Amino acid sequence: MATKKMGRPTDDPKPIKITARINEETLNILKTYCEKNKKTQAQGIRDGIHSLKGK
Repeated sequence: MATKKMGRPTDDPKPIKITARINEETLNILKTYCEKNKKTQAQGIRDGIHSLKGK
């Protein structure tokens, strides 16, 4: 019988992982945004994806 993996409980699990290659300029834009808004790089990427909604 397999045991279920335990971790922090969350109301918004994120089981999907995406990998992308980016250039130095794009990384600098992301880092600047994240530092300014006190967010992780993952959350900065999610914010960018959400900004595409409705376009």
